[in-house]
Amino acid sequence: MAPDRRTFLKGLGVLGAAALVPGCATSTTSSGGGGGSATGEIALQSNLSAEQAKAAMEKLVEAYNKTGGGTVKLNTVASEIFRTQLPTYLTSANPPDVYTWYAGSVANSYAEKDLLLDVTSVWDSMSNYPKSMQTLSTSAAGQKIFVPTSYYWWGMFYRKSNFAKWGVTPPKTWAEFVEVCKKIQSQGIPPIGIGLGDTPWVASAWFDYLNIRINGAPFHRDLLAGKGDFTDPKVKAVFTKWREVLPYFDPKGKSFPFQEATSALLGGKTGMFLIGTFFADSAPKDALDDIDFFQFPIIDPSVPVAEEAPTDGYFASKKAKDPEAVKKFLTYLATPEAQELYVQNSSGTAIPANPDGKAADTPLVAKGKAMVNSAAELTQFFNRDSSDALQPTADAALTKFLDKPDQIDQILKDWQAAASKVFQA
Repeated sequence: MAPDRRTFLKGLGVLGAAALVPGCATSTTSSGGGGGSATGEIALQSNLSAEQAKAAMEKLVEAYNKTGGGTVKLNTVASEIFRTQLPTYLTSANPPDVYTWYAGSVANSYAEKDLLLDVTSVWDSMSNYPKSMQTLSTSAAGQKIFVPTSYYWWGMFYRKSNFAKWGVTPPKTWAEFVEVCKKIQSQGIPPIGIGLGDTPWVASAWFDYLNIRINGAPFHRDLLAGKGDFTDPKVKAVFTKWREVLPYFDPKGKSFPFQEATSALLGGKTGMFLIGTFFADSAPKDALDDIDFFQFPIIDPSVPVAEEAPTDGYFASKKAKDPEAVKKFLTYLATPEAQELYVQNSSGTAIPANPDGKAADTPLVAKGKAMVNSAAELTQFFNRDSSDALQPTADAALTKFLDKPDQIDQILKDWQAAASKVFQA
């Protein structure tokens, strides 16, 4: 939601898992969370709270601390709490120094409030990064304010053994997708899983994908930037198409978060799940070999294919007590070695942002990377392409739609009214 949703480039776990890994009880690796003193000590606030992601972060910090370049203290906070508290962290008198989070409009929104450290000098060592990531990490004022470390993809995930048992194959078109849903449902299994409990932003992936498949990525970006209107007939067309598959959604999925929806998928209680690879950090490692995905179905072949590929990484507070120590740490995080260390100790499905970094050598990751590389357009995720402030308006509209799809005209009218307040703020 991804979460700011700009995001699944962690491979199946988190390409910056920070991006969209909600849930999990708050856990702390170190107490407090305020900025360090000007002695090379850095306070790192992390939302990577899933068990494997948290363990990978601990390994990463441990490795850096052994370099002698400074001391980093890691504070891990449940992702949903982190997201709501981030503005408070950044505006406090004594903020944490460095944060896991997302690139793009989310980071830029904080930069516009003069809350982020200019890390342009860190990018001097990042000349091999693609221009797309440089652009994504640059504020409207032209400063580099973000260091990307991983990305991940979204897709329709399923268990290969269950598809074989049910006699279905991955669909490529919307018509084929509907037929797969019918076949799975005929065997008494809810075809489509979803976890809206305390992670309602998961529904935004359906809105994002339907919109970019029907109306294209440029229309989608403009809409999320306040240059469109949610009452536009083109937006209503998204929901008209969505209604065609509502009967195939797991009705229980409205009451539990995406982690439980992951368990339902793995347990064969649902057939498919549109999610980012970060979900794998909530999955047993022994189940990963049986997990596969297919590209969100093509609806209109004339629309250039776009994929959701959120980019995760780090930004720093402008009030960091020791900016030079922070930049040294960020320079380390930008290296292929650091990014590979994270991937190896997490679920292994994230893709390093550094082009020289090696992703896990698995068919799943290779397939995800190829899908992203072949896309004509890339989007991040709803809140990442808009703002954290706009996400709650989507949560309200989309969860209401799933409950009362016949009220779509009023839902879109209310959504536009709520979005207008955000854009005018």
